[in-house]
Amino acid sequence: MHSDSRFREGRLVSSRKSKRGKKTMGRGARRLMFAAGLALLGALFLNSHLRADEPPAAAPAPAAEAPAPAATPPVAAAPLPSYFSSTSADPNKPSWPDQTGGSAGAWATPAGDGKGDTPGTLAAGDLYDRIAHNLFSVNMVWTMVTGFLVMFMQAGFMYVETGLCRAKNAAHTSAMNFMIYPLGCFAFWAYGFALGWGNWWNGPVPPGWYASLGPGLSVLNHGWGLGAAVDSTGAATGAFTYGLIGLKGWFLSPEVSDVSVLGIFFFMMVFMDTTATIPTGAMAERWAWKNFCLYGLWVALPYCIYANWLWGGGFMAQGGINWGLGHGAVDFAGSGVVHGMGGIIGLAGAMVIGPRIGKYINGKPQAIPGHDVPMVVLGTFILAFGWFGFNPGSTLAGTDLRISFIVVNTMLASVTGALGALVALYIKGLKPDPTMLCNGMLAGLVAITAPSAFVDPWGAAVLGGVAGILVVYSVFFLEAHGVDDPVGAISVHGVNGLWGVLSVGIFATGQYGAGWNGVVRPDMVAKYGSDGVRGILYGDAGQLVMQGIDCVVLTVFAFSMAYAWFKISDLITPIRVSKETELEGLDIPEMGTLAYPDFPIHTGTKQLAG
Repeated sequence: MHSDSRFREGRLVSSRKSKRGKKTMGRGARRLMFAAGLALLGALFLNSHLRADEPPAAAPAPAAEAPAPAATPPVAAAPLPSYFSSTSADPNKPSWPDQTGGSAGAWATPAGDGKGDTPGTLAAGDLYDRIAHNLFSVNMVWTMVTGFLVMFMQAGFMYVETGLCRAKNAAHTSAMNFMIYPLGCFAFWAYGFALGWGNWWNGPVPPGWYASLGPGLSVLNHGWGLGAAVDSTGAATGAFTYGLIGLKGWFLSPEVSDVSVLGIFFFMMVFMDTTATIPTGAMAERWAWKNFCLYGLWVALPYCIYANWLWGGGFMAQGGINWGLGHGAVDFAGSGVVHGMGGIIGLAGAMVIGPRIGKYINGKPQAIPGHDVPMVVLGTFILAFGWFGFNPGSTLAGTDLRISFIVVNTMLASVTGALGALVALYIKGLKPDPTMLCNGMLAGLVAITAPSAFVDPWGAAVLGGVAGILVVYSVFFLEAHGVDDPVGAISVHGVNGLWGVLSVGIFATGQYGAGWNGVVRPDMVAKYGSDGVRGILYGDAGQLVMQGIDCVVLTVFAFSMAYAWFKISDLITPIRVSKETELEGLDIPEMGTLAYPDFPIHTGTKQLAG
């Protein structure tokens, strides 16, 4: 996944610098001149250009007397290795799924092809197999390690949400942040991955594209949609004009038991867990535990369906091909797919569950401070650290050197987000509340997630600063309109998730993403040299229109699905705890344990006395 989970080829140029003495420098200069001379001679030879004033080394026979050379038959282009074309030499013995990675090139040590590792005994194709295998390996390690960082973000969410809630609910809030991981993971394994990525292979891709994590991803090739595509023989290809859902990979069945598939499964799962966590903050301090558990098993449904539409080859990604709107909906690392979805689900949940007791007196909102500000700050730093896995990891390729841009853009947006929140607080005549500054940093991170690979650093700084301002005004706006969000999750993730999606259509420069979602427009190539993802500031108003459509689709789909779910689940088991439990605090009645048993949090109740 970067946004459409596709890796673009790049070239690695390495340089080495050394300090030498004059004698060494002289020898190095001569070597450099010699190498340059050889390169020049090679270029001249390859281009068949000879200087007219250079006499030949030996007098050749006159051209008229030389026999005419026999016509050389054209040489057929060598076929691509099977791990790039994803075709099996023997259709009756398919190479994928591949549980060891042995069909993706050849290991260098020990050599999986039995040819040894002595360079002199290996042909060019053998060396290429080893190089390609290492490429896939580098990408896999990169994706795994960045996925580990994203998984660790769960600790950051727990600290932020728990610190912003009252001490009497700390065990309950932290437990929700903990259990959403196993609940969400189970649902993703059972059905979510199949819905979201079951037909990933048949999504629109650039010319010359190959899967960065290996050819085994070709087994994700079954889904459902409108307008089934057929080949020249009339057989269905598995692609659709308007892809809707995937249908392969339930419970990671043996038919998808491949190293590449499991790699993308892990990375996408930890992303979904971020979405699943966000509503636990918006609905904190009154959400009944049993209803929360049902939600944890449900949340993969809306997430993975919508993720399919953008990241699984679905109809939103196809907007460029079908409707001529830019490169279709583009969301590199999930401002919309992950954060917007979570924030809008949280909005629906907060509206259904209602505000906390005491939040509004005579219709006027009251401040309910959290119990641990340093905990919030620590959680924010953990999340900011994890974001360096979230965004650059979405290349799914450690060999994609654009990761340096993504890292710097992520960092700049986070700091300008905090600064923007500070400015907004001063404009409103308020003091610099540390919790609001933390939300400003998180808002900047959410906003840069979609455009992180496509914008210049100045664009990242601007859109991050706007996000920091937006989050402050959004928090007060929602609070004034009866939406009680104890941690500001709706404003951080929902509002700024939408802003991040929209900003792709404004600030994307066109330097990256050539052929994204299969879109290559000859007029753009002629004008700019390549057809990368670009926003309205750089000549593509259609991209902004498509991003706006994406925002509308996301908002309507996520809100309607979540609102209906919370209403229905409330009929199964109450969504909200009783008044007595809420006043007491949810720790003992719901969880059976206090977060802080050694501190006088309660004044004495029948639960404690019993």
